[in-house]
Amino acid sequence: MPRLSVIGGTPLKGEVQVSGAKNAALPLLAATILMDGKSTISNVPFLKDVHTMIRMLNALNLHVEYSDNQVSVSNQKKVRHIAPYELVTAMRASFFVAGPLLAKTGFAKVPMPGGCLIGLRPIDIHIKGFEKLGAEISTEHGFVTLKAAHLKGCRIYLDFPSVGATENLMMAACLAEGETRIENAAREPEIIDLAQFLIAAGAKISGQGSSEIVIQGVTSLKATEHSVISDRVEAGTLLIAGAITKGDVTTHNIDPDYLEPIIFKLKEAGLGIEAHRNSIRVFYTGTFKGVDIETLPFPGFPTDMQAQMMSLLCVSSGTSVVKESIFENRFMHALELVRMGAKIKLNQSQAIINGVSQLSGAEVKITDLRAGAALILAGLQAEGKTTVYGLKHLKRGYFDLPAKLRSLGATIIE
Repeated sequence: MPRLSVIGGTPLKGEVQVSGAKNAALPLLAATILMDGKSTISNVPFLKDVHTMIRMLNALNLHVEYSDNQVSVSNQKKVRHIAPYELVTAMRASFFVAGPLLAKTGFAKVPMPGGCLIGLRPIDIHIKGFEKLGAEISTEHGFVTLKAAHLKGCRIYLDFPSVGATENLMMAACLAEGETRIENAAREPEIIDLAQFLIAAGAKISGQGSSEIVIQGVTSLKATEHSVISDRVEAGTLLIAGAITKGDVTTHNIDPDYLEPIIFKLKEAGLGIEAHRNSIRVFYTGTFKGVDIETLPFPGFPTDMQAQMMSLLCVSSGTSVVKESIFENRFMHALELVRMGAKIKLNQSQAIINGVSQLSGAEVKITDLRAGAALILAGLQAEGKTTVYGLKHLKRGYFDLPAKLRSLGATIIE
C-alpha cells in the first residue's frame, strides 16, 4: 500500500507558493461545456480530481489539452449527453456537468456521485433547483436523468447554502430564458471565481459573493480565458504546518480575505500573524492555547480546514471544542490522532480535545482528503516516525504537499 513517512520535531521555516484551487478549477472545467470554441484556463493544479474532470470532458466529446498548469478545452462538436459511471462515482464534483449539459443540450444522464466518505452530501438541493428551472427529472438504476426543452428563469431558494448546488444552478441558469434569482446562495470565493469566468464568456451575473445571485439568461456563451484563484485550503494547511511545528512560514499568492476565519482562530490561539495583500505569515510566539471552532458556510470556519485545525488543537494547552456542522461523518481522523497520543472525546457532532505537549509517531491511515493533511501535520509535530497510509485520498486535492513541506524543512520520505 502506498505510504509516506514523516519524521517529526523540526520547526518549519521559509516561504512557499500556493497552487491553484482544486475546488475552483473543477466547476470552471465543467462550465466549458456551455461555451462555444476554445477556452483556456491557467493556474490549474495537476491533481487526480482535475485529471478525472478532464477525462469526463473528453468522454462528453470535448477536446482537452493540459500542459504547464494550463488547460485548453475545445467545444466544437456535438456534446454527448451521458456522463460515464466510473468517473462520476470516483469524484463527487463530476456532478457539476449536470447543469451545463442540461442547459446546453436539453438532456443529461449522470450517475449518482461518489467521493470521500465524509457524509451523505445529498444532491437533492441540485435536483430541486433544476426542477424549478423547468427540468423533468427521474432517478433509476443509479442514474439521474434530466430533460428540458427550454429552461426558464425563476426564483430558487436553497434550503442550505450549498457550494455545489449554487455553482451547478448558476451554470444552468446562464442559458435559461429570463431572470433567475438564487437565494440563500453560497458565498465562497470559488463562487465568485466561477461567476467571473462565466461573465467573461458573455453571461450576465450579479450578486456573486452575496446570499442572492441574479442571472439574466443569454442564448449562448463564447470561449474565453481565465486564471484559477489560489487554494485557500492549501494555504491554511501550510500555515498550520508552520504553527504546529513552532516555526515561521509565509505563504505567497493567496488573498488573506479568503482565510479570515482561520487567521482569526490562529491569532486567538496565540500565534503571530502578518497578513499582506497577497501573502500570510504565521510564526510561533512562545505558546499556543486551545480554542473552540464550529464549521460553517463561508465566511465561517471552513469544514475543509477542520481536520488540520484539530491536529493543532491536539498539542495546544487547555481544552478545545470542535463542532462539525456541515458533514455528519467528518471525525474519522480523530481516531487516528488518538493512536498518536491525542486526547479526544467524540460526542456526536462535537470533539472535545485536551491538549498534550507532544504527539508520538505511529502508523495511521488516511480516511479522506483533509484527514490526510491532518495526519501529516500531526506527524510533523510528533516524536519519532509517523507512517501514513492511504495516499490516494491526499493526491486528490493537494498538489505535491510533501514537496512543499520539504521545502520548508520537513523530513518526509515517500
